[in-house]
Amino acid sequence: MPYIFCYKKHLKTIGQILFVTVFIFFSTPNAESLEKYNKAKNIADYFSGILLLNQSKYSDSFKYLKKLDGLEESHSSFASKYLYSLVNSGNFHQAFNFSKKLEKLQRDSFESNLIIGVYYLKNAKNDLAKKYFTKAKKNNFRTLLDSYLIETLIIWSNINELDLEKAELSLNNLDNRFENLKKIQNVFFNCFFENDNTESEFYKLVSNDKTDFSRYNYFYANYLKSINKKTQAVEVINSSLEKFPRNLLINQYKDDLETSKISFRFDCKKEKDVAAELIYIAANALSSQSVYPLSNFYLNLSKYLNKDFHAFDTLLAENYYNIDDLNESKKIYKKLVNHGRSLKWYSEKQISRILIQEKKKDESLEFLKKSFNELPLKGIYETFDYAEFLKNNEQFENSIKFYTEVLKKININHPLFPEATDGRGVAFERIGEWEKAEKDLLNSLKVSPNQAYVINYLAYSWIEQGVKIEKSLKMLEKANKLKSNDPYIIDSLGWALFKLKRYEESKNYLQLAVRLMPADPIVNDHFGDVLWKNGNEIQARYYWNYVLNLEKTEEDLKVNVKKKLIKGL
Repeated sequence: MPYIFCYKKHLKTIGQILFVTVFIFFSTPNAESLEKYNKAKNIADYFSGILLLNQSKYSDSFKYLKKLDGLEESHSSFASKYLYSLVNSGNFHQAFNFSKKLEKLQRDSFESNLIIGVYYLKNAKNDLAKKYFTKAKKNNFRTLLDSYLIETLIIWSNINELDLEKAELSLNNLDNRFENLKKIQNVFFNCFFENDNTESEFYKLVSNDKTDFSRYNYFYANYLKSINKKTQAVEVINSSLEKFPRNLLINQYKDDLETSKISFRFDCKKEKDVAAELIYIAANALSSQSVYPLSNFYLNLSKYLNKDFHAFDTLLAENYYNIDDLNESKKIYKKLVNHGRSLKWYSEKQISRILIQEKKKDESLEFLKKSFNELPLKGIYETFDYAEFLKNNEQFENSIKFYTEVLKKININHPLFPEATDGRGVAFERIGEWEKAEKDLLNSLKVSPNQAYVINYLAYSWIEQGVKIEKSLKMLEKANKLKSNDPYIIDSLGWALFKLKRYEESKNYLQLAVRLMPADPIVNDHFGDVLWKNGNEIQARYYWNYVLNLEKTEEDLKVNVKKKLIKGL
């Protein structure tokens, strides 16, 4: 079965942070803790607030929890949850005041001390910041990442008492499992102390072949510009875009250098800016592990420390999208469109994606069409993005036009070539122009032969036409090795075996595909067919009936299934 339409999300973390421990923070309180608040309204407010917090509806949660003043004296879990609702709803100063109140009550926590420390660091009161980060160190940690982060913040709040050598020595005391984060900090140390080796240290970091430090090309170029080496800064950006053409931060900074605008503000000689970036790394690591409430908490601390670094908002919007809070995600993207050309196009693509999720397809199509037409410069990547969007939303003929524009401007060695030929090939197949489709799909695989989904699409198309089935089977076996346990590929593999009358083997694959995609009409139909061929006629009819009741079953498939229910195969 072909894997036709999907949005691919690649959320990369900076450094190999693999030690995030899942912590179940949002738990139900015991009855005794709420005894003082046993009025029906108070109990309703509490549980409404907690329910909304669990759903990441932070502003709404705050409205209920703020009514329960005093509960923190007897229920420590409430205090932490209230702090989350405050920080994540943007009420940082109230979070600070509430944290100071907890301190007076001797009910301070990791969160409250971290918040106070961040407040003082933001306001250049480093001695006080260090005091509260040190207090946070004595509290219980949720994750190993928390421990590393607080040790890091202690160093940066004490940075004015150190020199470069002492700062670098302090890294040796940090957990060795965060080696990549140490490399990032080391570069910032050199930059902070204006060391002569700063430029070479940046180059060494971004040239690392083992880890993706592409993000730090922005910081490298930004540093060069700050020391009046704009020409070199432009060279760094252009060079990095050759390797990482999709990097949003680098693309936007390229626009800024060309237009003399400022979309991001970062100064490596400001402790608060460096701390904001280091906290962001923790947020990104947590997001990659789908721990979105903690990720949002850290992101909002980063935003408080450096409100002008709008790149933080892109991860925050994506987090909201991933927890299905489409409205909040859309709000953030609508603000981001005002902060630079690349950010505008990126945000408008995301808004169009949200509109599709909201079942507003026509509005989405019109919205992105207008956005694309208004682009002052329509590069190959913007054109490709638009072609992909059109194809993914069944505007096949229109998408072909834009894929063709891209292919006219690039050669076979360009990284977009296999993607553009694949996309156009799918679009040609969907409008019935198979010869053109086959040519594009073969060209895509000729340049990049290990594309599992392109292999699957081409092989499945051949199988459906009743041609090259033996060849298709071999191709699908390769695809299955490249992408193990992918239900679309497994279904295609089973279907190839079915067409070759290897029904027992086919049944094993199609049964697995049904387990992986129990609500897919085509997969269930295929499984019904192979059950029939294996003599399980009653079971086959059960699956065919099931196909008729599935919401996604297309009309032509329903017609075929009804015939099979009467006559069998």
